[in-house]
Amino acid sequence: MKNKMAALLAACMVFSLCVTGCGSSADTAAEPETPAEETSGQTPKEEPAKEEEPAEEAEEKPSEESGDQSADTAILAVSFGTSFNESRDITIGAIENAISEAFPQYPVRRAFTAQIIIDKLAERDGIQIDNVTQALDRAVADGIKNLIVQPTHLMNGLEYADLVDELADYETDFDQIVLGEPLLTSDEDYEAVIKAITDATKSYDDGETAIVFMGHGTEAESNQVYAAMQEKLSAAGFGNYYIGTVEANPSLEDVVAALKEAGTYKKVVLEPLMVVCGDHANNDMAGDEEDSWKTAFEAEGYEVECVLRGLGELEGIRKIYVDHTQAAIDSLAD
Repeated sequence: MKNKMAALLAACMVFSLCVTGCGSSADTAAEPETPAEETSGQTPKEEPAKEEEPAEEAEEKPSEESGDQSADTAILAVSFGTSFNESRDITIGAIENAISEAFPQYPVRRAFTAQIIIDKLAERDGIQIDNVTQALDRAVADGIKNLIVQPTHLMNGLEYADLVDELADYETDFDQIVLGEPLLTSDEDYEAVIKAITDATKSYDDGETAIVFMGHGTEAESNQVYAAMQEKLSAAGFGNYYIGTVEANPSLEDVVAALKEAGTYKKVVLEPLMVVCGDHANNDMAGDEEDSWKTAFEAEGYEVECVLRGLGELEGIRKIYVDHTQAAIDSLAD
């Protein structure tokens, strides 16, 4: 009896498998897995979202990590971050992609320093990005021996100093860990940045238009980069270019006073002196609120045009970061 029951069960199982196997591939295909890079902090090569809202339309589409997956050396690109998806794709993402293309032998990973942005992207869009600690722990767990850290910071300010301190805690976890320089470090960097921003805006330089770049500003000593940039622009013959900051000096009031003193301008073109075109650019600079830069210049009688373009969109700016990454790689011991 037991043998007959066993035979009957076996026959039923075979019949069941045959019926299941007759379905089409479309019926039985599993949902595609989420790319590993979306949860690993590795560099996405994202397609720009057409609209910021709704969030579902701004979903990041990471590509596979570049470089040799068995390599024991990796590059970690560290940025402040932004929740403006389209700008992130064409600024931070473009810089990371430029680094990846320049050094295809190394995997390029991503980390943000702004936890509030990391949390917002996770909650709003389901996008997981490592903070610096998570990215460093992941590199250690993955067996990376040599880590090149390239920040996309504008200057050696508070964010950069914090990064230096955090990397110091991991010195014994890697054979070597090296840190690249921020955007504005050497005289050559200033010259390259000036060329990039003036080339991109030269069509506005007609003698009656003031081209005003708005930086963030910092309480750190490194805030002097903005005054230095203004001096170097003037020395290079770009007398219609002005630099101001949101949170430090030179202030908006300083720039307005300088334009009124010149007395020759009918129009003001506003553009961010920031790697990404995020909240400051869209609201503090180009917003319609009473305290925005756009409103302030309009109140002074100027025609105002806002150019919402982050520095990371400019090829010349991306090349500086690639050059700084190369210098960091060159500093690795044999």
